[in-house]
Amino acid sequence: MLDHIGLRTTQFDNLMAFYKATLAPLGYAVMMEYPGAAGLGRTYPDFWIGADDKGSSNIHLAFKTDKREAVDAFHAAALANGGKDNGAPGLRDYTPTYYAAFVIDPDGNNLEVVCNE
Repeated sequence: MLDHIGLRTTQFDNLMAFYKATLAPLGYAVMMEYPGAAGLGRTYPDFWIGADDKGSSNIHLAFKTDKREAVDAFHAAALANGGKDNGAPGLRDYTPTYYAAFVIDPDGNNLEVVCNE
């Protein structure tokens, strides 16, 4: 089981602004901050962003929610804050209840929010 995950970025302020806005519909907020690093979470800082001059992470991240409306709100917030559409909210073929949306964040990471309800 994972405790937390971290992204590294060469554009810390830009990526922090993006994730503060796009994860807010999921109940995420900044919980800890240090120079060049910050932890976001709901009750515990489980998602970290850190400044790194060596490059960006370029990974796929999937966040879970129990409300389809949160998937929709995430997608809208991501597009309004510099994300690029990589799959509008909707049902996927993975399972009959897999409702998800995908965006590419400003660093090129593929970000997904999924609801299985």
